[in-house]
Amino acid sequence: MTYKTVMVIAGSDSGCIAGIQSDLKTLQHLQIPSHAVITAITAQNNHDVFDIHYLPEQIITNQINAATVHDCVLKIGMLGSIGAVSAVQNYLSRHHYPVILDPVLMSSSGHPLFAGDMKKYCDSLMKLLPNITILTPNILEAEILLQRKIHDYDDVVSAANEFIEMGINTVLIKGGHFSGDFSQDFWTNGNESCWISSPRLSKHVRGTGCVLASATSAALAQGYDIKDALVLAKMYMNRGFRQADVAARQLYHQDGWPDDEADLPSVLPLPEQSESSAFKRDEQFNMGIYPIVDNANWLQKLLPLGIKHVQLRIKNLTGNQLEDEIKKSVQIANKYHAKLFINDYWQLAIKHGAYGVHLGQEDLIDADVAMIHASGLRLGISTHSYFELARAHAYRPSYIAFGPVYHTDSKLMSFAPQGIEKLSRWRKLLQYPLVAIGGISEDNIDTVAAVKVDGIAMISAISHAQNPLLAASKFMKKVTANAA
Repeated sequence: MTYKTVMVIAGSDSGCIAGIQSDLKTLQHLQIPSHAVITAITAQNNHDVFDIHYLPEQIITNQINAATVHDCVLKIGMLGSIGAVSAVQNYLSRHHYPVILDPVLMSSSGHPLFAGDMKKYCDSLMKLLPNITILTPNILEAEILLQRKIHDYDDVVSAANEFIEMGINTVLIKGGHFSGDFSQDFWTNGNESCWISSPRLSKHVRGTGCVLASATSAALAQGYDIKDALVLAKMYMNRGFRQADVAARQLYHQDGWPDDEADLPSVLPLPEQSESSAFKRDEQFNMGIYPIVDNANWLQKLLPLGIKHVQLRIKNLTGNQLEDEIKKSVQIANKYHAKLFINDYWQLAIKHGAYGVHLGQEDLIDADVAMIHASGLRLGISTHSYFELARAHAYRPSYIAFGPVYHTDSKLMSFAPQGIEKLSRWRKLLQYPLVAIGGISEDNIDTVAAVKVDGIAMISAISHAQNPLLAASKFMKKVTANAA
């Protein structure tokens, strides 16, 4: 679901680096219409906060009502007073939109950003939690809200689960305040969880939390789900951080979502200790047509045509029959000097000396990826979304498969067709070899090949053709012609 605009409720930063100025700048660069509700006026610079004037509850309420915003995402930053919390609570009781709460409690210089007693203020803030879609505290803010210390990654997980038990939908605890080679945020919705990790950069800039939450709200407004929104926001923040003006302690802003693989985070089930070793890639990775077949007989038919990459995806065999089919397929591939990827059955691929393994997202849970790497096999991973791309990126595979590009009946899909525009976007983003898959046929193969993908996976367009060998030959010629 998409939303027309983002309403930002936050304090004003007179330095224009954090606060509502940073929120609005982020939304503008991501081309999201916005409305602003100011809760406090600060006098501050890069080094200190000199004064804060907290606006009365009534004027905050009047700003909210004056916006007359319907169909919006709500991004909440610094509220600062119990009156501001009350104004927001009244609004949330009447409207049910996606809400991101970045509970800004302290400035970078350590100045409190709330009025009065800390416990009373935090108690009032916690009453908002059941109405919040995503809570995004950093370590210090989580400690203040929960009134306990967070010493390590295990404490981060328990703190996040504590927030979930309070009724919040999802929580992202930002790990920028921890030390180590990686900056790692922990996300959970109570059923799923992951770490979103990026190499730590030795820079001190302000406004990172504001930008991350605002970029998340922008992605939600554009129709991305929560997990994709968080990955996209992390990419946007990573780009801004990577290109930051260190002297001004200011993130760099650029129009549009990032299109550089350098900004892509890794999504992992556990905290990242060291970057995974990359899987081997061909020096000149050019798959061309990449048939996906379900038995060895297809290899015997197709490989004499000169096809050099093929995937064996068996769904109806088990036990000795399965192993015999894989063993036979490896032998046929070796005979024709073709590179055979085995879908899913990585143990048998290792045992019988296949060229590589292809894993779906669900297969990553159970596969011993380290063993696949140690065996010297290549690895391809299927992806359908930015979140899945970030999870694949954590393993540094030999290639990334993206799809379905078009509608397909070859496999029951939980993802809608992604389209050629998104395929083009991923081609620009990724340095990985990229394989397009899903619904590719004679009618659209020229369009796909024009994107300059490294491989075009095909199933029914070949296997269901009236003359499969003739169809495969035509596809090979088309791809060769587009590569010229």
